[in-house]
Amino acid sequence: MYNRLLESSLQKWQSKYRIIAVVGPRQSGKSTLCRKAFPDYHVINLENPQTRALVQADPIGEILGRGPRILIDEVQRWPDLFSYLQVWTDEAKNDLRIVITGSNHFLLMEKITQSLAGRVIIAELLPLSQVELAQVDDQSVSAHSLEDRMFIGGYPRLYHEHLDPSEWFEQYIQAYVERDVRELTQVRDLDLFQKFLGLCAGRVGALLNEASLANDCGITHPTVKAWLSVLKASFVAFTLKPHHRNFSKRLIKQAKLYFYDTGLLCHLLGLQNAQQLSNHPLRGAIFENWVITEMIKERANAGKRHHLYFWRDQTGHEVDVLDDQGTILEPTEIKSSRTVFPEHFEGLAFFRKIQAKSLPKDIACPVGRLIYAGDTHQSFKDISVVPWGDVGK
Repeated sequence: MYNRLLESSLQKWQSKYRIIAVVGPRQSGKSTLCRKAFPDYHVINLENPQTRALVQADPIGEILGRGPRILIDEVQRWPDLFSYLQVWTDEAKNDLRIVITGSNHFLLMEKITQSLAGRVIIAELLPLSQVELAQVDDQSVSAHSLEDRMFIGGYPRLYHEHLDPSEWFEQYIQAYVERDVRELTQVRDLDLFQKFLGLCAGRVGALLNEASLANDCGITHPTVKAWLSVLKASFVAFTLKPHHRNFSKRLIKQAKLYFYDTGLLCHLLGLQNAQQLSNHPLRGAIFENWVITEMIKERANAGKRHHLYFWRDQTGHEVDVLDDQGTILEPTEIKSSRTVFPEHFEGLAFFRKIQAKSLPKDIACPVGRLIYAGDTHQSFKDISVVPWGDVGK
């Protein structure tokens, strides 16, 4: 069993909130984590049809009758339960505590906004971060190269059971993604949706042109929007938005598309092994995706939401990631080469000049950092050069 960094936040929140919601991709380890963090909670798994039928027939008896500590898995399987949760938390005694898990982000957020606003705290559990993998006492894992990490991704079962990534991801798509597709939208042609998934993978790290995606897939623009929503709701893909603070009036407004797990991304791109990543034409975009998801995991594992963006103007200047810290923007550049060249710092230097003009004189302008695929720490004109192995630490 893996020690998940989110566990300490969950245990801290137990005394402050009546309801804790843990959301994330299917097979990311939500149930395992919650059962470990809350061993005295009675578990109700709504994924089980028989259990779900019993709960629907008698929610008070089947849930409240089990005691004041309840863990409900896959709560999105019965959306009507949220109305009961609202009443119970408003009328309950001080010792009632309920933990819910779910894999449908949009449905959960909609129901929480409608019924549980102010009564619940939401945590995201994403696939294993490399910091969590570093804690595993397994020499085969510690010996992984960067290509291994990107190709396998972070789903726990792949490491715990030493499964073949290609076989597992094929089953994952069929068993989970396609089922979510049927539940969330009226998709009749799953082969066409598979084509759509592949086309999305081929656009990783690029500006998202929905019209072009619709044309290449042979579907309508509204269908593209609906299917992208499915990918986001199922924690398969996400978009990184451009930052629009008034540094320039001619900024790019399109978002960039990324995947929550690079192992799934590599599978959708047709890669058969980690070695193929060394010279793959999308290696740079896959590495960029991997770094950004590690940055998102770092914040999610601390129980925080990320405030990450990218920045690009129409003259070609860009920064891969901006971390909006309120007063300042911390820039990060990502390069997949194992060697650092002076031109790699041009975007950081340009953005620093722009940001310095907007900051008060008593606030130091961030220098930024560059993350690369090499193995040693370096610096260039006060800019930290961080090797891939230290991302998230």
